[in-house]
Amino acid sequence: MPKTNIVIYQEKDGTVPLLAWLDGLPGKVQDKCIARIELLKEKGYDLRRPICDSLRDGIYELRAGYKNVNYRILYCFQGKNVVLLSHGCTKERKVPGKEIDRAIKNATNYTKDKKAHTYTGEL
Repeated sequence: MPKTNIVIYQEKDGTVPLLAWLDGLPGKVQDKCIARIELLKEKGYDLRRPICDSLRDGIYELRAGYKNVNYRILYCFQGKNVVLLSHGCTKERKVPGKEIDRAIKNATNYTKDKKAHTYTGEL
């Protein structure tokens, strides 16, 4: 399978929730999350548990852990693209339903207007 393209979701107002969330994390956690994103880019559909898992309605979680804290980035597939949808979250037992609902809403927004909802800067 060829490499997957990574697309980062942005709001219509230009804010990028995932990057804002990453900026608030400790440096080592940022590095782990970015390494997981790079692995997702390389493996795409072939990436499996324990690094990622399917949640519901086409939404997946990318998992990173550091010092007994679980960090999650929610994403979906759009053809050969992976769209990183959410601002990320910290998980204790399971990803909160409201976070999955937000990712579903963002996926719908992205599908309706890819140009307006694609961040074009660097990760």
